[in-house]
Amino acid sequence: MRRRQFLMGLPMGLAAVPLAAQRYRAASPPVTVNATIGGKPVKIDYYSPSMRGRKIYGGLVPYGRIWCPGANWSTAFTSEEAGIEIGSMKLAKGSYALWVIPGEKEFELVVNRDAHAFHLDHDSSADIGRTKMQLKALSEPVEELTFEIRPDGGSRGTVALLWEKTEASFQFALSPSGTA
Repeated sequence: MRRRQFLMGLPMGLAAVPLAAQRYRAASPPVTVNATIGGKPVKIDYYSPSMRGRKIYGGLVPYGRIWCPGANWSTAFTSEEAGIEIGSMKLAKGSYALWVIPGEKEFELVVNRDAHAFHLDHDSSADIGRTKMQLKALSEPVEELTFEIRPDGGSRGTVALLWEKTEASFQFALSPSGTA
């Protein structure tokens, strides 16, 4: 009798799993943004946390401290077919971690060799360089941390980080040879 009750209850239990799974959403889901710049593919892989009523800059993300713009693992900017130039940095084709030092009036981008680091484990010995980011106030808040890759014509593009009421961006260029 017990075996029959177990078997009768099994289909009901299994039927409930997909509904529960559909309602579950990761707190910081993985996101990949793809773009073509100058005929070459580039992408950003990151985990996108939400504001959920929290103050982000100057709160959850303190000013003046290195921060991984995302969650779980470092945010990776990848160009497999072309070298990348960001500010004065000339990078070979490949993947690089993007870190940010936010400030009240300016943000600084930090490019790092370790594109597979845990998001709280910044290793400054792997830093390649830094450059200032352009800031823009947004009229409406952006709930989920979002990256955009925008073509600027030719082999140039812009990477924009949008969260809360701030857009922080930097420009980059690709070189066809694989080295910048």
